[in-house]
Amino acid sequence: MEADDTGPRRSDDPVARLAAQDLDPLSVAELDARIARLEAEIARTRLKREKAAAFRAAADNLFGGR
Repeated sequence: MEADDTGPRRSDDPVARLAAQDLDPLSVAELDARIARLEAEIARTRLKREKAAAFRAAADNLFGGR
């Protein structure tokens, strides 16, 4: 992974837009629901990353990677 891989990839990056949203109008219940959705998305992203890393490791092992 290169250093630039952690930042937004394009000007309409959904994570950047999400971080820029104003949270002031949200109620405690709405904030709790938002946190739950974000935590679910984090779990989904971590699972995808784990699968991608395992796939890469298997390919490197098969093809004598780096």
